[in-house]
Amino acid sequence: MKNLLSINTFALFWRVCSLYILGAFLVTTNSYADNQEPTIVVIAFPSTSENTISRSSLRAIFGMRLNKWPADTPVKVFVMKDDTPEHGAFSKNILQVFPHQLRLAWDRQVFSGQGQYPEQVVSLQEMLSKIASTPGAIGYIKTSEVTNNVRTLQIR
Repeated sequence: MKNLLSINTFALFWRVCSLYILGAFLVTTNSYADNQEPTIVVIAFPSTSENTISRSSLRAIFGMRLNKWPADTPVKVFVMKDDTPEHGAFSKNILQVFPHQLRLAWDRQVFSGQGQYPEQVVSLQEMLSKIASTPGAIGYIKTSEVTNNVRTLQIR
């Protein structure tokens, strides 16, 4: 009788654990699907002579340390708000830094008197408009939002 009770207790325990694991898996799967970061591309003013750009040059440009294109045109940097999914995806996937690290670099430049903040836009449409109409402009946008009014830069 004692063995039968032990077997039933173990079976019940196993079922509860299995349900718990299955539930945790389903919640995790749904949260990954809901939090997928958008695919981002780097865009520039349409007459920019560059077709490719190195990741280190991008980091320098968006870190506000490099302020001229190779053709000596001034760079104008546009970014989305820090808490947007596009900004997070750009920072982490393209620049390979966390958004707060980028913010710290900007703060350091501004507070030391050696630089300024990039211009912040509030929407993807504003980003497209600013990049398309500002010589030397660079920014980022979802791949699905790219138009012929901007140049897409390949990262090397």
